[in-house]
Amino acid sequence: MKPIWRGYINASLIVKITVALVLGIIVGIIFGQEASVLSPFGDLLIRLLKFLIIPLILFTLIVGVNHTKIGNLGRMGGKVFLYYLLTSALAIVVGLAVASFFDPGTGMSLDTEEAFEVPDNPGVTSVLLSIVPDNIVTAFSELNLLGIIFTALAFGIAISLLRSSKEHAELGQHLYKVVDALNEATLAIMKVILQYVPIGIFAMIATTVGNQGMDTLLSLGDMILVLYVALFVQVGVYIVFMLLSKVNIGQFFVQARTPMITAFVTQSSSGTLPLTLNAAKNLGLSKSLYGFSLPLGATVNMDGAAIRIAVSAVFAANLVGDPLSFADMLVVVLVGTLASVGTAGVPGAGIIMIATVFAQLGLPMEAVGLLVAIDAIVGMGCTALNVTGDLVGTSIINKTEKQQDNYTLSNE
Repeated sequence: MKPIWRGYINASLIVKITVALVLGIIVGIIFGQEASVLSPFGDLLIRLLKFLIIPLILFTLIVGVNHTKIGNLGRMGGKVFLYYLLTSALAIVVGLAVASFFDPGTGMSLDTEEAFEVPDNPGVTSVLLSIVPDNIVTAFSELNLLGIIFTALAFGIAISLLRSSKEHAELGQHLYKVVDALNEATLAIMKVILQYVPIGIFAMIATTVGNQGMDTLLSLGDMILVLYVALFVQVGVYIVFMLLSKVNIGQFFVQARTPMITAFVTQSSSGTLPLTLNAAKNLGLSKSLYGFSLPLGATVNMDGAAIRIAVSAVFAANLVGDPLSFADMLVVVLVGTLASVGTAGVPGAGIIMIATVFAQLGLPMEAVGLLVAIDAIVGMGCTALNVTGDLVGTSIINKTEKQQDNYTLSNE
């Protein structure tokens, strides 16, 4: 037994995850809904990953802020926001282009008796206000990522100012060392949890495949296929961006593949965040950058969801026999981009975004109810792309920051 366990521990993580994926699919197909007996093992993975989210964001960002100049934070923050906004809009354009080419939903009929109640959209104002928590404990207990980021930045800057002051320099340095030690302890726990990731992935993929069944795949197969084609096109766009920014593509995907696969199976950007942060660390990116950009991206940057909006809009328009005009597509780009920010961190955000765009275009809400049937299948690919987009943006911005630092040094 010991040699088997030792072999498992020493095996490459990506090999273990790949085997877990294949076995999970096979078990899900063979046993169907009975495979849901494995769901507690998948739930445990989500719990373990969420267990690390708060300490990882808090300690990583505090340490990262103390590794950079305070003035650089504003510049990096501006780049991150601009990247997330532009790529969300670009993802919708990609989704519209691919969907318009394949025309999913053509020839299908819509069951107008199928009602669907759309969750409330909290709006952009509510999301912006949630950045500043009225209670730190509540922000942590409710896993308000924007509030946790704000708290980490506030305390990180405060500790940095203490360290640079004459009066409290020693106190600030002691406090920084404590936080740095807690950060290292969190990373040590992370290494242990990584060993459980393949087991949790096996359980989750088996449960998902078993519950979805082949009937759903066959009935809405064209919609699913078009969406995944659009997702792969967007990955191609990312590769072009990284090539232009001189990011090492091979090294990037070697480190990014674990959070990508985990996001695919868990359908949770925030739940995958510990693995995404670990990938950024292994890529050698700046702590002060990825400690801020990745938690923020897990909340507001949803390129996969943006593509889903676009493909769903074309699908619904074809269902009712009224294809989208060019003006309608412009509305999808504008409203979809704003909706992706306005629904940040809300459960069922993808469905809310789709419903928001449908309401703006006058598309039938019954189509939203139809799309819910494939929510898990499309959500897997969209979440994987969300996480990929966050890491791509962070890698590109990290390159620009290095160029900025080299320029500054050469002119000093």
